[in-house]
Amino acid sequence: MAYRVAVVGATGAVGEAMIAELERSTLPIAELVPMASARSAGKTVAFRGAEVPVVEATPEAFSGIDLALFSAGGQTSRALAPEAVRRGAVVVDNSSAFRLEDRVPLVVPEVNAEALTDHRGLIANPNCSTIQMVVALAPLRERYGLRRIVVSTYQAVSGAGRRAVDALRFESGRWLEGEGFVPEVLPVATLPVKYPIADNVIPQIDRFEPNGFTFEEMKMVRETQKIFGDPALEVAATCVRVPVTVGHSEAVTVELEEAPASMEDVIEALRAAPGVVVWDDPTAQRYPTPMLVRGERDVYVGRIRRDLFRPNVVHLWVVADNLVKGAAWNAVQIAETLEEKGLLRVPATEGDR
Repeated sequence: MAYRVAVVGATGAVGEAMIAELERSTLPIAELVPMASARSAGKTVAFRGAEVPVVEATPEAFSGIDLALFSAGGQTSRALAPEAVRRGAVVVDNSSAFRLEDRVPLVVPEVNAEALTDHRGLIANPNCSTIQMVVALAPLRERYGLRRIVVSTYQAVSGAGRRAVDALRFESGRWLEGEGFVPEVLPVATLPVKYPIADNVIPQIDRFEPNGFTFEEMKMVRETQKIFGDPALEVAATCVRVPVTVGHSEAVTVELEEAPASMEDVIEALRAAPGVVVWDDPTAQRYPTPMLVRGERDVYVGRIRRDLFRPNVVHLWVVADNLVKGAAWNAVQIAETLEEKGLLRVPATEGDR
């Protein structure tokens, strides 16, 4: 069977990456239907050597669609994803709109593909920073158990959208030329206070919650607990925006239930894990960086070392392309997994969602 596949938000950075990942995927595709807002309707996107016209994303546009990949923001997802499911499409949503709903699987295929079995037509794609962290930690959790995770992220501006990428380029040019500028986009476009990203780091991604953590940081806490099926797992995150275009990096400290016999044992567990590539050779100064892993589907791990004082604590450096594994590829990978398992259809019970 070949599928009619819609990409909602097709003209955005993640939407474009989704189309690129679909083009190189194993999923049998009969037709690509790129969708976007009314102002983008009529534009075209390239797919398999053809220019495909973009159509406006409306409820009626999903008639006859088998699979819909959403990357157009939470408001659009809340309005249109249930409409797509009602018309028979399986939806993989990249926004945070449905991630914590009990009946919506939150899936990273290398970690919890079994959660797809009971889907009701809607599957959530986790946050980009959560995805790469859980891929790296899943093999350690399986072998040693997890007690606590402390993570500091170094997140690229592309995670905040095209305007943030443009802001980095504009501000950097002005900064290097010694010219003044007024920051207009970061840390959050809809909040009143803005900081420059050129030659700067911003310790705020998304709005602040009443507990002092940002919404991005709480995403990492709640999503990690849900993906691992452990609501008591302790997770502490500090999420920081850095002047990098593409690629998120994370310094992760993990307290394990059991102390590893050796760091070689830890590295062996990581090397054997699906979706993980180990680049860790201090003698050759070998470790992953955002520039080196750009465009890659895997999660890269380096700087692997035991804590100086606690034998059951391990430190890791985790890097991935936030547009590829952190968004587009994970969504397409979910679709491929559904197809492999014979689950790429809306169950008959979807009406009681």
